[in-house]
Amino acid sequence: MKLSILGARVIDPSSGLDQITDIHVEACKIVALGAAPAGFTAVETIDAQGLVAAPGLVDLNVALREPGYSRKGTIASETRAAAAGGVTSLCCPPKTKPVLDTSAVAELILDRAREAGNTKVFPIGALSKGLDGEQLAELVALRDAGCVAFGNGLESFRNTRTLCRALDYAATFDLTVIFNSQDHDLADGGLAHEGATASFLGLPGIPETAETVALARDLLLVEQTGVRAHFSQLTSARGVALIAQAQARGLKVTADVALYQLILTDEALIDFSSLYHVQPPLRTRADRDGLREAVKSGVVSAISSHHQPHERDAKLAPFGATEPGISSVELLLPLAMTLVEDGLLDLPTLLARLSAGPAEALRLPAGKLAVGGAADIVLFDPKASTVAGESWLSKGENCPFLGHSLPGVVRYTLVDGRISHQA
Repeated sequence: MKLSILGARVIDPSSGLDQITDIHVEACKIVALGAAPAGFTAVETIDAQGLVAAPGLVDLNVALREPGYSRKGTIASETRAAAAGGVTSLCCPPKTKPVLDTSAVAELILDRAREAGNTKVFPIGALSKGLDGEQLAELVALRDAGCVAFGNGLESFRNTRTLCRALDYAATFDLTVIFNSQDHDLADGGLAHEGATASFLGLPGIPETAETVALARDLLLVEQTGVRAHFSQLTSARGVALIAQAQARGLKVTADVALYQLILTDEALIDFSSLYHVQPPLRTRADRDGLREAVKSGVVSAISSHHQPHERDAKLAPFGATEPGISSVELLLPLAMTLVEDGLLDLPTLLARLSAGPAEALRLPAGKLAVGGAADIVLFDPKASTVAGESWLSKGENCPFLGHSLPGVVRYTLVDGRISHQA
């Protein structure tokens, strides 16, 4: 189908484009920016005056819950929610049931994602069999089945020699490894950041060193093995400082942060609301400020939702007995726009951290608007407001932002030139 998007402010961070112009789409591709090609007649047009057109957002961590946890979410429901948040490409972590450590599981996820058709899905394969940190998964077979990177989540390798061998193997085949750096022993049993708030509430703490000790080790192993590495879900100012130092030494590592870590602090726990129970935990204002500065400077090149939907019962127990995680991909763009509203980032920089940055980190074919490229586009109104939860598509309602008025409204999300979400 031939489609024209007329009169939008087109922002493409990867090329530096920022101007009011038209976009013309045919056969899933962008065929022109500006004037239509000779002989092109649009079958459908979108009047985009007053809207911003940007590359579809790229989210590096969206738990789809399927297979195995369909009471929490399904591939259909969570990709639909992601499209509502402006996402056109997403990565799903390997913690499924069974674990995403075989080609069969990867193929199942990709087949169901294609059937749903809401977003493009790029699976993250398990680095170890069963995520148990003992035996290496079949990484090359998983790569051939469609996995774009490999990680073990917060399930750590207890034997550093085994981890080092896994990294050596991944480096041999130029595979990307995702680290969620948290020392198991220092974090064990913890529920909140070890500090004044946790002490006041009587909650067992997870110290900042749970992140920094593991991060220092992981960075040294990356340097030793030469593996391509991405550090995910950083939470502390000292953690991003370690990443900055590694980058300054010439280490080609990238990093992302969960969007909610740029907004919330551990002070949100003061009423024991389980909606703020996340792992790794929310940390201090100083940590949040450090994360924000790292995003602004580009040390952290990607902002992700780290979406974890839960059924209602999972958040109804006493704080320590609830399951950690926030359902937030549906609000990715409006929540991120608060960073522009607060003056932290300008709009092109924010869009870079939501599209080009994450795409480049994992070498995904996404995150840019280019002639001949896929027509994965988000159209949003930066001057309108979204009332979070007014319409809700995710199966997980474990979101502390429900009821809040947030800046920006996603009007259209297009995947390969096809409208997958329309407000």
